[in-house]
Amino acid sequence: MIRADAPGPHGHLGHLGVTPTAHGGRLRVYSRHATRMELCLFDPDDANWVAQTVEMRPNRHHVWSAEHPDLRVGARYSIRVDGPDGPIHDFGPHRHLIDPYARGLARTTSGEWRSYVQDDDFDWGGVVKPGIPLDHTVLYETHVRGLTKLNPAMPEELRGTYAGLAHPTTIAYLKDLGVTTVQLLPVHQSISEQRLIKQGLTNYWGYNTLNFFTPHAAYATRQAQFGGTGAVLREFKGMVRLLHEAGLEVVLDVVYNHTSEEGLDGPTSSLRGIDNASYYRHTPDGAYIDTTGCGNTVDFSLPAAQRLVLDSLRYWADEVQVDGFRFDLMATLGRDRRAHYDPDHPLLRAILDDPTLQGVKMIAEPWDVGLGGWQVGNFPAGYSEWNDGFRDRARNFWLTDAAAARHAGSAPEGIGSLARRMTGSAHVFAAERGPLASVNFITAHDGFTLADLTAYDRKHNLGNGEGNRDGTDSNRSYSFGIEGPTDDQRVIADRRKAMRNLMGTLLLSAGIPMITAGDEWGRSQRGNNNAYCHDSELTWHSWDRAGWQEDLQRVTARLLALRRENPALRPVRYGKWGETVPSATQMDWYNKEGRSMTMLDWDSPQERTLQYLAASTPEFEAFNRVLLIVHGLEESVEVTLPSHVGVTGYTLLWDSSHDDISGLQPSHVPGERLCVEPASMLLFRAHGGPVAGPGSGGPGVVSADGPEYSDHGDG
Repeated sequence: MIRADAPGPHGHLGHLGVTPTAHGGRLRVYSRHATRMELCLFDPDDANWVAQTVEMRPNRHHVWSAEHPDLRVGARYSIRVDGPDGPIHDFGPHRHLIDPYARGLARTTSGEWRSYVQDDDFDWGGVVKPGIPLDHTVLYETHVRGLTKLNPAMPEELRGTYAGLAHPTTIAYLKDLGVTTVQLLPVHQSISEQRLIKQGLTNYWGYNTLNFFTPHAAYATRQAQFGGTGAVLREFKGMVRLLHEAGLEVVLDVVYNHTSEEGLDGPTSSLRGIDNASYYRHTPDGAYIDTTGCGNTVDFSLPAAQRLVLDSLRYWADEVQVDGFRFDLMATLGRDRRAHYDPDHPLLRAILDDPTLQGVKMIAEPWDVGLGGWQVGNFPAGYSEWNDGFRDRARNFWLTDAAAARHAGSAPEGIGSLARRMTGSAHVFAAERGPLASVNFITAHDGFTLADLTAYDRKHNLGNGEGNRDGTDSNRSYSFGIEGPTDDQRVIADRRKAMRNLMGTLLLSAGIPMITAGDEWGRSQRGNNNAYCHDSELTWHSWDRAGWQEDLQRVTARLLALRRENPALRPVRYGKWGETVPSATQMDWYNKEGRSMTMLDWDSPQERTLQYLAASTPEFEAFNRVLLIVHGLEESVEVTLPSHVGVTGYTLLWDSSHDDISGLQPSHVPGERLCVEPASMLLFRAHGGPVAGPGSGGPGVVSADGPEYSDHGDG
């Protein structure tokens, strides 16, 4: 932990930014290499006119400070910094720079940025964080503007804003769907890259942060944008309060790994001009070491950069009351002085140990683009991680394997690797971390949407202005024979069932599921798998939906309800053979004949069918057992429901072959033979109480080693 009052080496970095005093305010800024620094206060009516300057003085810890009676709420200010020349420095004494700790930002008529002293007052009205346990958490990744921009059920001035996200119609939609936690794409103040501006495009996603303490003003209502000091922040806090009142959490996607200053030829707005050598990674000759692909990389081996992240997290978690963070390219935050990833990096540990951040959800995107950047499974206990292996195996099983089988007569692999992912990826995450270390996803903001995964074999990104070179070429998608939109009813039916199978795989698996907003109703981006630069109807959510889209939305809501109602689907811990582990799930594996799985059943491309009984080991909820059938061949199969000690019957809960199962026979018995439709999943509730003694009645449990089968090439 790094605290303001800590006796250790970083305690001197406390209280940076503006702090109110009895006689105005005090500004503190860290710069190890500056030789001169001044505070500039601007005319209240003209942010281009410097009304007063104050010399700032350094202490022995390189923290520069100044006080002034006019440094009060609403005051606009900048800092100007001078220092030595040299390849690792970029001082410019005439530049007006943003305070890295500024709580408010405003633009001048000439397009420059000014820090301002924020009005933080807000009445939370006694509303507290929902505190949803990880095993009950369902993430819904969305964009503040995109989710509501086209919603006709709310006033036009609220659409695409923080207030729109908290509008009763939005909250009702999220609650009816059944998600628990809204994960917002970046909401720190961001700007578009110089290249995009020249092309007339914009960085819609917002992964180009200008400041780590300020909400993006363009997502506020026009009234808030022109409502004076604190209005944008109040609207943001009001959004959080209303979502919390409804029992919904707010997680922020945060981008600390790089800044909007880009490469050395990019705009110098803050850290580079304050002390390039103390914030960015570079070689001795001044070239940036870029592990982010964005032109620069913040150097988290240095104390000031570490402290900046911690203070920003504390601010949003405490004063703004957000519930968690998803860290973009988080491997960068764990790179040491040599730029090597270290799971014991002091910043990674300090985030977990900080008292202010206890109980806050921490989600890592566990990679970056630098050497040794893929670190899935290698973060400390306390972080959950995006599981790209889950994504890839699910897409392979339902999409590219189907394509291969159609073209070559056989899928490339059996069902084993998918089963390992669905039951918690125990081969990836350490036993003490358990299945909740895995954030499972099929899609995310980058890449194809769920609908486009089933409609396009290749990306269609010409609208991005990069000659279709941007975006991944490894989509693991399948168009089912026709690229893009079609009227072919057979292809349409195959695509819609594939979407149901992918959504079912996500929501019936152990781990924390993340739904990309719009996937629940089949949103398309017309084959664009990198739509980061489109702030348009291509990326906004339509609320005028076809009948099949409403059907898919109902299926998604049904799957989420089944997940809530069946704790056997959401274990907290991995099981251990021969032991009863609280809040784990005992798995018993069966083939299509209802017999224990053999190695051939796991591995054979001709035997892509399994049944598994998942039985909870109660700790806080009642005993529960379900049977899931997964069938991955494009031909029907006869399945014998397993006879298991203690199981007296099965009730059908869901069948991916149908939008609506109300006309299907619900009740079945052990030993009964069922015809399972091609490429489908079925979920049953198994009736009968638990049987004394762990591990009875089947071949195994989900353990830290995973189900016992070979898993050739599974990463």
